[in-house]
Amino acid sequence: MKIFARQLTLDLYNCSQKKLADVEEIKKILQNAVGEEPKLSSEKLSEHHCSIIGAFEEGHIALHVYADLRYVAADIFTCTANIEPEKIEGALKKFFQPDKIKSTFLKRGDFGKSEDIKPKIKTHFAPLRKVRNAGEKVVKKLVRGGDH
Repeated sequence: MKIFARQLTLDLYNCSQKKLADVEEIKKILQNAVGEEPKLSSEKLSEHHCSIIGAFEEGHIALHVYADLRYVAADIFTCTANIEPEKIEGALKKFFQPDKIKSTFLKRGDFGKSEDIKPKIKTHFAPLRKVRNAGEKVVKKLVRGGDH
């Protein structure tokens, strides 16, 4: 049995601060990425936290945006082959410009073998973040090396 239902969860860290506050622009990005008119609603839950929930014919999307943490959590569920969660992921990455991304991809509703439905987890660091982290490690080693 071929299953089209897919779920993609994203954690976007150290996002561009100016992009986190513009809820209307985030909604436009989601509408363009989905390719059909999702019914989107947003709610400001606190001064630094808002949620955007969207339902479309064959799935849903939920975003929680934490401006003070520069963090976005996204859940994308599709159960049709013509909506690609990876396309929505690309649009969110391009818009929020995070330093680090953790994504988990699941096939949903697969009635086949249980080992076929293990999640695929990927973590991606932006190149500048890698350089910054490597530089900090080098400095620490030099400082420690000078103490001996």
